[in-house]
Amino acid sequence: MKIPRDITLLIHFFFDECVPPFIRDRKWFMYLPMKILFGNKANLILNFKDKFNETGDDEIVNLYKELHDVGIMQRDTDINTKCLKKLETSIAGKTVLDIACGRAYLCDKLSKDYTVTGADFVIDSSVKKKYPQIKFYDADITRLPFKNKQFDTVICAHTLEHVRDIHQAVRELRRVTKKRLIIIIPMQRPYKYTFDPHVHFFPYRHSFLQFMGKNGLNQECSNVGGDLFYIEDL
Repeated sequence: MKIPRDITLLIHFFFDECVPPFIRDRKWFMYLPMKILFGNKANLILNFKDKFNETGDDEIVNLYKELHDVGIMQRDTDINTKCLKKLETSIAGKTVLDIACGRAYLCDKLSKDYTVTGADFVIDSSVKKKYPQIKFYDADITRLPFKNKQFDTVICAHTLEHVRDIHQAVRELRRVTKKRLIIIIPMQRPYKYTFDPHVHFFPYRHSFLQFMGKNGLNQECSNVGGDLFYIEDL
């Protein structure tokens, strides 16, 4: 069963905002909802943060592969409806890079009006075959195989929260951006037991702006449909 992002935002709101913290961050409390969503793979998520520092990058990639067929991970895109609409009117220039493009839902949507490139650490061959009009690259966000300022607009949606070296990832995003960088990131509290294997948390607009620093000529960050939508013009 695919669970749309708009629905999971409601689930997150209930658990993160309505349940008292001293209960919310107890394994015994989170076990049942994790079991319902992840089945026999629930322990992979429950134990993720405890093991993260001892887990190599290859093992993390394998974890995502193991979770690939779980309903909450099978949706076409992690971008909520309001963010999708804002994205359509926020592109600058004609060339677009979508980092962590997943099943290429956004790439396909934008390819009707822009020259789009998709990149992810693993791109299924079926995705490449389905969208022949899009150039795809298997790429690590911390070591992007692109030239400086190669793309007018770079989009990074629901990705930075997963990346071990988040500072290097942002440096790479800025390096390959010519005009506009767009980042979408969840507004999520740093609980130990979360429904996604996230390692970075930005529950407030100001916390993400502090992390990004004053870098662009123009920076905009707002709550759009329950996620943070960040624009930086370089």
